Formats: sequence, structure tokens, C-alpha cells
Amino acid sequence: MPVLLTVLAAIAAATVLLATGLGLVSVPPGTTARILLSRLPLLDGAVTADWEVLEENIVLGLRLPRVCLGLVVGASLSVCGITMQALMRNDLADPFLLGVSNGAAAFATLGMLFGAFSFLGTYSVAISAFLGAAVTILFVYAISRVRGRLHITQLLLSGVAVSMMMDGVTNIITLSAPNALGLHNAEFWMAGSLAGARWAYLTLPLAVLLICMAVLMAHWRGLNLLLLGEESAGALGVDVRRLQKLLVLLASLMAGVTISVSGSIGFVGLMVPHFTRRMVGGDHRKLLPAAALLGGILLVWADVAARMVIAPEELPVGILTAVTGGPVFLWMLKKSDRERR
Repeated sequence: MPVLLTVLAAIAAATVLLATGLGLVSVPPGTTARILLSRLPLLDGAVTADWEVLEENIVLGLRLPRVCLGLVVGASLSVCGITMQALMRNDLADPFLLGVSNGAAAFATLGMLFGAFSFLGTYSVAISAFLGAAVTILFVYAISRVRGRLHITQLLLSGVAVSMMMDGVTNIITLSAPNALGLHNAEFWMAGSLAGARWAYLTLPLAVLLICMAVLMAHWRGLNLLLLGEESAGALGVDVRRLQKLLVLLASLMAGVTISVSGSIGFVGLMVPHFTRRMVGGDHRKLLPAAALLGGILLVWADVAARMVIAPEELPVGILTAVTGGPVFLWMLKKSDRERR
């Protein structure tokens, strides 16, 4: 397992180096590496600045924050997917199962089209999306409590119902759009994109990812036992109710923060856990870190493809992951079915 994590970490580092240089204006990997090394405190002045100012601006101001955001978003979606699958004891659960993305979309479009959250300033879209996700999950959680306990089936059904309600609200907002440009921007955001990446957007998602990962790794045994069923997990010493509430909180927090900076990027949180289980098995102590690295790597390269496939125009990466992820996931299902026979 340490070998696999080391390999994935090395691939992630190579991904940062290569993906940062790729785009409409390409920067050679060697130049990219020297620009990045020149920013390290210990190497300040040791690297000869033989690159153009334009190349440095592209690497540090445009591409690198986007690549780093892709790593964080991909890792968060993958870890969130694993969390939801453990909570629901269902491999088909994904980060957006509880209606979080639809709630975020409703609030974000309301802000983008009608300026309802303009008082929040520069980051009004991100903050409004997070508020929408938070309101949605609190509503779903309140509905799902039965006699003071969290009822998993009711949680799932409530999430589906609230998701449809929020989707209807979003449709009403978009149909009432006052201008075509605002509608285009809203549709582009809802499709999922890393195009608006800024360094300031990285702080909160990274902090949330690290905190949630630390908590989940501390409860890896409980996650493993939860897959056996609530009664079995309880008999083996797991406080099932407490763990379920914790997983709902962590999954909602990761999904809400991720959506607030990238929009809804589908299939990553569903596919990556399946890919990773085939590599390392179902032990969450191995599954969580491996999925985080693999999810980040895959999303960065999906974003590179989205930037270059119809250059100079750009596809929302959420569209690309949906179009390519669907067939890949169906192939995985059929292959698993054949292996079981």
C-alpha cells in the first residue's frame, strides 16, 4: 500500500507539472518546473530566470491555481463519494445524492441572474452556492430524523424529493432570466467548471478536505464495520447513530464547499471509488487516501481535455466527465457482472 500511495503521489506531482503547461499557449515542462522552483523559499535566487514574463503569468496566475483546485475538488468528490457509499451501504451512492448540488444551484443562479447575493461581494457566487447547499442538507436532515434517530431510507428519499424541488426552483429562476448573458453564465457554472479558479478559492476547500480526511481516517474501522449492517456494526462496538450523523455532516460539508467553487461535476464521486476499490480493496484505511489522489489526478486531466478539445473555446469539465464517465461506469458494471458469473 505505501508503494501505491507513493506512485500516485508521484503521478500527482507530474500531473501538476505537465497540466500547468498545457493549454492554448503551451509552456514547456522544463520552463514550468523552473518557474515553480523559483518560488520555493529555499531556492530563491538559485534558479536563473530565463523565461518570459508572459509564461510566468500564465503558469502562476492562470494555470497553477486551476490545476491545484482540480486536485482538491477531485479529491473531495472522491472522498465524499466513499463517505456516502459507506453511509448508505450502497455502491451507487454519490456526493450529490442528498440534493446538495440542486440546492447550491438554486441559490447560485438566483444570485447570478438577479443579484440577490451581490452584497456578499467578489465571492458572492461561491458563498451563495454554499448557503444553498447548507440549507438543503439541513432541511433533508431534519426530515430524515425519526424519533430522534437518523433513518437512512428516509434520508435517501428525502434527498431525492428535495433535489427535485430545488431543481424546479432553479428552472423557474432560469426561465425568468432577465438577460441572455446571465443565463449563459449560470448554465456554464451549473455544468461544472474550474475556469474561475483563483488562489483565494483554494483555502476553504483544502482546509475542509484535510479536516474531513483526518476525521474519516480516524474512523476507518467504523466505516468498514458499517458496511456489514447497523446491527453487526453496533454489536462490534460502533456507535452507529453517532457515526451516521458524523458521515452526513462530513459528506455535506465536502460536497457543499466543493460545489461552491466548481459547480456540479458529476461521476467523479461515483467512478473513482469503484476504480480505487479494484486497486486496493474495500479497507477504508487504504481506500480513502488512494481515492483522494486518484480523484484529483483524473479531474485535472479531464479539465485539461475540456480546455483543449474545442480550443480556443472551452467545455465545462462537468459535461466531459458526464459524457465520458457514463459509458466507462456502465462498462465497469458489465465487467463486474461477468466476473461474478
